[in-house]
Amino acid sequence: MNQLTHLDESGKARMVDIGGKAETRRVAVASGFIAMSAPALAAIRDGDVPKGDVLATARIAGIMAAKKCAELIPLCHPLALDSVTVDFALEDGGVRVTASASLSGRTGVEMEAMTACSIALLTIYDMAKAIDKAMVIGEVRLLSKSGGKSGDWTAPE
Repeated sequence: MNQLTHLDESGKARMVDIGGKAETRRVAVASGFIAMSAPALAAIRDGDVPKGDVLATARIAGIMAAKKCAELIPLCHPLALDSVTVDFALEDGGVRVTASASLSGRTGVEMEAMTACSIALLTIYDMAKAIDKAMVIGEVRLLSKSGGKSGDWTAPE
């Protein structure tokens, strides 16, 4: 890495100037996992969580979080997102969340996808904690990104 983009010549934090960058189609996909007990997973699957529909609520929370990314992460640009999706897969031992964010713009949407994923996972925890307080959130990572000067990238297996 040649230089840290969020620091100026004297080492002070700054917001990167993206004004001169070309607009390109940008997409990012992130994933994470929340491990939980069999009773908690069954309650989510069967719609028996006292607080309501866990996955529907987590989906909305993830989408809302992506839209608020610039308010949560210092120096992150506010973006007019074209699309945010949050999907779930019930797996042995927990729930996998996959979130994507996209736009046509001058900066990437990696942070928006990872924020959507993280907040969806936290929402699952919040809604199911009465059943299992020992749930563990982990494996949050960027799976892929496309667009921009640096081009396409996919996480190694």
